[in-house]
Amino acid sequence: MTHNGRLNMSKGALPRGASTSDEVFLQRDFEEPQFLHTDAWRLFRIQSEFTAGFDALAGLPRAVTIFGSARTAADDPDYRAAEDLAGRLGRLGYAIITGGGPGIMEAANKGAKESGAVSVGLNIELPFEQHLNPYVTVSLNFRYFFARKTMFVKYAEAFVIFPGGFGTLDEMFEALTLIQTGKLRHFPVMLYGHDYWDGLVTWLREQTLASRKVSAADLDLFTVTDSIDEIVDHIEHARRAAGEGWDFGYEAVLPERVS
Repeated sequence: MTHNGRLNMSKGALPRGASTSDEVFLQRDFEEPQFLHTDAWRLFRIQSEFTAGFDALAGLPRAVTIFGSARTAADDPDYRAAEDLAGRLGRLGYAIITGGGPGIMEAANKGAKESGAVSVGLNIELPFEQHLNPYVTVSLNFRYFFARKTMFVKYAEAFVIFPGGFGTLDEMFEALTLIQTGKLRHFPVMLYGHDYWDGLVTWLREQTLASRKVSAADLDLFTVTDSIDEIVDHIEHARRAAGEGWDFGYEAVLPERVS
């Protein structure tokens, strides 16, 4: 009940036999409480994911986020290339961030771990495919894609994108959109594999650029290459241009799950 714009919380005397608010609050519910499914309660879960992510990754060394398909087999050349790249970056002092799952993510985490680098896996609840690979040394589990995506972007100095499906494309275009719109500083976005990516680049030039949906400069926001050497050199050049930055002697102690 409201009076002059103010909320009146008083209900007066309770009916005989009715439960008090304190009684309801203190009573144990043996079934899953319905309030756990309300939007208001989800806000606390979302906040906890951001808080845990920021807390766990603060002070991370310079890092590179590597994206790619969860379906890439261990005998695929792309798997070996991702493992090699992560190992080389790890030996240069970079942490490696992935989605924590199988395929390209596993390859990158493997290369990072075996090089002695910090190997970060940002896992997500999915109905299929996704499980945490055994090469992650720092793990966080997320319910919400947007919280997880923030961690990919916030703590990376570069993105390397191997062949992948809808999830990989989503992550790639979101990063490019953030750079294009000035929400994110312009850092290297490297697409590995001309055979895989050239068709998409051709379509972007012949359709989106030709119809003036993007500018020519927008298509310079990423580089397509078949060379791991070129990726490493490009990232190192960007690092030198930006300065050495911070090194906090990173160490993380994490819970099994963000909830």
